[in-house]
Order: sequence, then structure tokens, then C-alpha cells
Amino acid sequence: MDQLGPLRVGEILDVALKIYRERFGTLVRAVAVVVIPVAVLVALVQISIPDPTAGAPGGDPFAAFDPGADPFAPETDPFAEVDGGAIAAWVAGGLVVALLSWFATALAIAACFAIVSAAYLDKETSWRQSLRFATGRLRSLIWFYTVYGVLLILAFLALVVPGVYLSVAWAVGVPVLLFEDVRGRKALGRSRQLLKGRWWATAAVLVLVAILTFIVQFAINGVLMGVFAVGGGEIVDTVASGLANVVSSMLTTPFAAAATAVLYFDALVRKEGFDLAQLAEGVGLAPPADERGRSAAGPPPGPPPDGDAPPSWPPPPDWRPSA
Repeated sequence: MDQLGPLRVGEILDVALKIYRERFGTLVRAVAVVVIPVAVLVALVQISIPDPTAGAPGGDPFAAFDPGADPFAPETDPFAEVDGGAIAAWVAGGLVVALLSWFATALAIAACFAIVSAAYLDKETSWRQSLRFATGRLRSLIWFYTVYGVLLILAFLALVVPGVYLSVAWAVGVPVLLFEDVRGRKALGRSRQLLKGRWWATAAVLVLVAILTFIVQFAINGVLMGVFAVGGGEIVDTVASGLANVVSSMLTTPFAAAATAVLYFDALVRKEGFDLAQLAEGVGLAPPADERGRSAAGPPPGPPPDGDAPPSWPPPPDWRPSA
């Protein structure tokens, strides 16, 4: 980025779209490498899971239910043909699918954050580098999402309003974890601190991103399910659904991550001043160089020609050594 400053809602989305377009290929590859293998595993699990109601008439345990019959008679029990083992396998398979999807989402989002941060430093990073960055923080991500999910569910169960408030206040918790190495509940608290006073603007960005994401996902699901699933059986439906999820994830996850990262950087600019060198160190990239080719993270290799030292480094824009 050439210049950093506070951004309005529209500008945040505009910057996110710009980064999304400029790094589209790298972002999509980073997401694809994660979600495609997971999607294949999920499809195999879904196909192999037995239907717990397969023994019931028409697959519906209530299809032959007669209100006037004895409900305790074996021949009228709607669940008499339901296999308990099949139900257990169905539940276990659902948990496996949920966990695989969870891991894939965490890795893909973290990889996208690494690519977006490199864009802020005007540097290139490959999808391999971004995935190494993400996998190195996978345990912290899993713990963060666990704490986040449990606390958010409790907040929604207590009252809906606290849940809505916290879902926005904790929006930049993942960038905090990745770039500041602040973990668990501390990352959530740090996110809330950074977004204090900017709740409504942050909510507006998140809502607009969610609307755009939903439109893209709906269009992709409609097209692919319509093309591949017409007249197909269970396997065809599963494959079509998995393909639709992969394509939509490849297109929407990078944009959502870019918008969240820009929210985080904007909060840093407003609250604390943005340190490019600190960001470079956080993502494992060399700090950017100024127009003299020096590192922005420290002083120049030698003293100025006249022996004068600037008051800080990098020097203020209007500072010049005395003649």
C-alpha cells in the first residue's frame, strides 16, 4: 500500500476488492489446495454414511404411521425398522464432516490473511509460503475458534443482543492472533479494544460482505446443482454439492478474509499507528525498503554524512540533515 490512513466503509470494501483482484490467483490457489482434498474426503464420508431410515417404508419412518393403531404394537411402530447402528454411524460421519470443514476453513482463512498482509507491504508471497504460515499457527487457530464458538453460543443463548454485539466486536480476532501472537480470550479482548467506537461501521462492512458472499454462493450453487444434479442419484447430488461448495469457497473466502484484514489494519491506523515493520515480522517477510533502499525496521547501515541523527527511524518526512 502506498499510503495508510483511516478508511470509511466504502473505502474498506474498495481496498479489499483491489487486493482481491491483484492477488486473485495466489488467493484462489491457497484456498483450493486446502478445500479440494477436504471436499473429496467429505464426499467420501457422506456417500459411505448409511441412511438411518433406509429400512423404513420409503425411507420415512412416519410413512406408514396410522393414528388409530396401537402405537406400542411392533407392526405399527414407526421406528421399528430404524437401525440404531446406522444412526450412530450417521452422527459420527456428521462430526467428521464438521471437523474436516472446520480445519479447512481455519487454514484457508489464515493463508489468505498472510497473502493480504503481503499486499500491504507491496511484496509478493506464494501460496506455499502462505500455507506454511497458516499451518504453523493451526493449533492456536483451533483453540481460538473453540473459545470463540463456545462464548458466542453462550452469548446468543443468554440474550440475542449480546451475541450480535460480540460477533462484531470480535471480528478481527483472527488477524490479532496471526499478526500479534495474542491467543484465545486475549485475542478476543484485543479485537474488542481495537474496534471500540467503530462497532456500527464494522457491522456495516460485515453485513455488506455477507450479502455479497451469499449472492455469489447462491448463484454458484444454483448453476452447478442445476447442471449436474438433474435426474441424478444420491452420489451425483453429493458430488454436485461438494463441487459447488469448493467453487464458492475459492471465490468468497479470499474476499471475506481481505475485508477482515483491512478492518484490522484500519483499526491499527486509527488507534495505535500502523507499523509496517511489525507486520512484516509477524508474517515472516522482510521489512519494506524506503526510497533509499534501507530497511524501514531499523537505522541505516551507517551514520548520515554530516553526523546528524534523525529523531526517530524512519525519519519524519520533513527531516533533513543540516548542511
